Amino acid sequence: MREQGQQEAQRQLMIIEQCKERIAALTREAGRPLTYHISTFGCQMNFKDSEKLAGILEQLGYVETDTEEADFVLLNTCTVRENANQKVYGHLGILKSYKKKNPHMMIALCGCMMQEELVVAKLRESYRFVDIIFGTHNIYKLAELIQTRLESKGMVIDLWQDAKEIVEDLPSVRKYSFKAGVNIMFGCNNFCSYCIVPYVRGRERSREPEDIIHEIEEMVSQGVVEVMLLGQNVNSYGKTLEHPISFAELLQRVEQIEGLKRIRFMTSHPKDLSDDLIEVMKNSEKICRHMHLPVQSGSSRLLEKMNRRYTKEHYLELVHKLRTAIPDISLTTDIIVGFPGETEEDFEETIDVVRKAEYDSAYTFIYSKRTGTPAATMENQVSEDVVKERFQRLLDVVAECSAKRTGRLEGETVEVLVEGISEQDASMVTGRLSNNLLVHFKGDESLIGSLCMVHLDQAKGFYYIGTKAD
Repeated sequence: MREQGQQEAQRQLMIIEQCKERIAALTREAGRPLTYHISTFGCQMNFKDSEKLAGILEQLGYVETDTEEADFVLLNTCTVRENANQKVYGHLGILKSYKKKNPHMMIALCGCMMQEELVVAKLRESYRFVDIIFGTHNIYKLAELIQTRLESKGMVIDLWQDAKEIVEDLPSVRKYSFKAGVNIMFGCNNFCSYCIVPYVRGRERSREPEDIIHEIEEMVSQGVVEVMLLGQNVNSYGKTLEHPISFAELLQRVEQIEGLKRIRFMTSHPKDLSDDLIEVMKNSEKICRHMHLPVQSGSSRLLEKMNRRYTKEHYLELVHKLRTAIPDISLTTDIIVGFPGETEEDFEETIDVVRKAEYDSAYTFIYSKRTGTPAATMENQVSEDVVKERFQRLLDVVAECSAKRTGRLEGETVEVLVEGISEQDASMVTGRLSNNLLVHFKGDESLIGSLCMVHLDQAKGFYYIGTKAD
């Protein structure tokens, strides 16, 4: 499989060179550089995909612009929730008017939403002005799809139900020069009853550890000091490889890369969180003191209906192990309110977990039916009024626990990776602690990308105000 992926990458690089000539001709015809714009919806995996898509477009000769009034517009879609689909249709309405002004404009759609048959049928029928439609398994084929569109003049649709080889060695444009996301696996085998991801991203496929290490070494040689290892469930990394390797073992190998300062990862599924992983984190000098560990619900009864394959007690045991081994760890989570059949008792179990786990922050969601998932047809859907009232109560408890946790570092001097100029005050920079919390302190753009020691003067809920240490 690895060899097939490398061969396909070489084929695509040849196609990029061929297509580049066509784009150059169109550029001369227009009398100006052709522009592109990518709008990305959804998760970190989608943003990583968009970096690859941008790399291909720039290799072809397109120049990025910050407006959707571009010559090539690509929407990288998410479909986790129904309203995500509606956002995309809204964008398409606007793009249709832009295309009337610029008949040479091309519009492409990719990502998870495109893996749904009903969506593609709707696009065929009602959005004929869209030029290219592809999914999650073949983003590396963008140049080939553009070439096909230029030759055919009709809508190009290339959708796969799954993929075997992993094609990675193609151009990429990173948002940051000093930190980067790295795919370590694709797809998901968990089939949580509320989630569409396994159906649109396919089954789990892990990258070979040697390929991951090589990619990170290349990034470090270009100035990257922090990497984020990405997967729908990183804790199950390596199980599908010909020579299996655990996620804990992969982390140990990544840690040995000289020049790399920080390692992050997401997302971790509780059912696969091993004692070995906790031990590796405990002894690591580079793995950040942060874990995102989605609980979804505190009710063991609902967790079973969700097909999460752990109980409330098991989850809290993991939290205890993590806090015992790594006392300064920051825990964040995902929580769904109003899952079908949720009672007041179930909800109180969730509140109990929030208080006991003492999360630094939580991403909270009101359950919404996702067509195509088992939960969408479950009985006892919770009424909107009840859900809203519970959601607000949950937000209050999360805020209370977060305030208690974030203030604990006030007065300490810690290492911070500076990420940019503060959006609120141009005289300050914003950086991130190992535990993922933000700090703002006086500084200029010369500090961006550097690791600084910062005194945390004052806790402000979800962030700190600090002073650069001399």
